[in-house]
Amino acid sequence: MALGSAVLMGTIGALARTANLDASIITFYRLLIGAACLITYMLLTGKTQQILHRPSKLHLVNGAMLAGFMVFYVQAIGYINMANAVMVIYLAPLVSAVGAHFLFQERLKRQDLLAIGIALVGVVAILPSLESLTGSTAELKGYGFALLALASYSGFMLINRRPASASPYQSTLIQLSFGALCLLPFAIHQAVIPSLTQWFWLALIGVFPGFLAILLAVKALRVLPAATFGTLAYIEPVTVVIIGWSLFSEHLTPSQLMGCSLIICAGMIQTRKLRRNDTDTQATPGPQ
Repeated sequence: MALGSAVLMGTIGALARTANLDASIITFYRLLIGAACLITYMLLTGKTQQILHRPSKLHLVNGAMLAGFMVFYVQAIGYINMANAVMVIYLAPLVSAVGAHFLFQERLKRQDLLAIGIALVGVVAILPSLESLTGSTAELKGYGFALLALASYSGFMLINRRPASASPYQSTLIQLSFGALCLLPFAIHQAVIPSLTQWFWLALIGVFPGFLAILLAVKALRVLPAATFGTLAYIEPVTVVIIGWSLFSEHLTPSQLMGCSLIICAGMIQTRKLRRNDTDTQATPGPQ
């Protein structure tokens, strides 16, 4: 589920480029259509009684975190280039792993740190080199928004990692719905009516990087340690690079190929650790 979520998240760039709409409009419909798809799924699978419920304050906060992450990211790339913004934001898995270490007693072992480090090196290899800081007002604003996106994304992962009485479907529904509500003023301000073709692409965005990606992420975070989920999330930039190469003729450099390989290796280290832990648990006799 974590890998599936990361791959689906990585499709947003290609779909958004094809939709040719403002980022705030795309994000609003991504969350709104995602929430509508989830309600439909819950109705068809006999989970109707879970739709109407009293949301917890944490889930409302996380809906704002989800919307904030997307809005701050869009704001950041208005001042600095996308590569620099993503480099800051993709420190979130490391930040959330450290946060879980102190908040949820998810102890970081050497293998966790090794996997995270390898994944970070892979991301650095995939993305262009950071430009030297000039200290301009615009640049400082850009990095400020990128840091806010980093904090929002880290908060999203940590809050979803926290034990909750609500089901993953209820958690996802509230986060998608409240996130869309937070972005409603931006959508109203734009006052754009999409064309029929654009509605098609918006529907795909709502279903895949919206509904499915967020639901899989929430469900995965219920059972995976933050360090493991964060490491597997680095498959997303790999997906972005592969899509750019295959659909938009953005050629892969040797450095990018090496980065993709490193990220995949980091994910294999973490999943191998989980399989070994599961085997050890099954082999250990229960209480007599």
